[in-house]
Amino acid sequence: MNICMAGALGRMGRRILELAAANPEIGIAGAFDKPECAGESISVGHESGNPVEVPLSVTATEAMSEADVIIDFTLAHVCMDNVRSAASSGTAVVLGTTGLSDHDKKELEVLAHNIPIVFAPNFSVGVNLLFKLAAEAAGVLGLDYNVEIVETHHNKKQDSPSGTAERLGECVADALELSYADDTKHGREGMVGERPVREIGMHALRGGDVAGDHTVSFIGQGERVELTHKAHNRDNFARGALIAAQFATKAAPGMYDMQDVLGLN
Repeated sequence: MNICMAGALGRMGRRILELAAANPEIGIAGAFDKPECAGESISVGHESGNPVEVPLSVTATEAMSEADVIIDFTLAHVCMDNVRSAASSGTAVVLGTTGLSDHDKKELEVLAHNIPIVFAPNFSVGVNLLFKLAAEAAGVLGLDYNVEIVETHHNKKQDSPSGTAERLGECVADALELSYADDTKHGREGMVGERPVREIGMHALRGGDVAGDHTVSFIGQGERVELTHKAHNRDNFARGALIAAQFATKAAPGMYDMQDVLGLN
């Protein structure tokens, strides 16, 4: 499998390239970042004793010309151009960029008629298990238990709440027959009154270098059930992205997520 890395100079891009360089079954066919970085190179593979100099291309099209799959962890306002380029060249996509608009997500559905796209808010195996467990817990406990979601990330994170927290909210809302868009309360301030039964609380914390913590609390009378995932570093996300890339190179055109990749659906 030959990969192309979009956002190669970012935190996730560097970790994915580092782990890819350590895997003899994965080739790094291309990489790119901001236009002003074109012509530079990134050195990876030192941790595994297999150092590789990866040049940064000028355009996404150039970078993915020899790749089977492009992995994109960039920003919402630039990633769609990369996916369009991939669709034009017939290159599979693994998309971990968050903060996409509803319009962007609808366009992804259209582009997926031509190529396989694995789009997920979180590529960690543990987090994707958390999605499934949260939905199952909500289905068992029902509205007698108030649902509150708390997520914590580093102080450089751009979007809030995290894409992972939103997906957790969607999983719980579906199980409780609620609307995530209409029934989610983002933080509380002032005299907000009694908590509605049909409500999902959502709270975002930012600070330091936290890779990502997520807790879903089901709070009932006399007891509380909590499901928590804590990421110690970004390697679990990077490993998951490479697993998704292997899946994407063999999949038929269509939209997939990590639940499909891991067989959890």
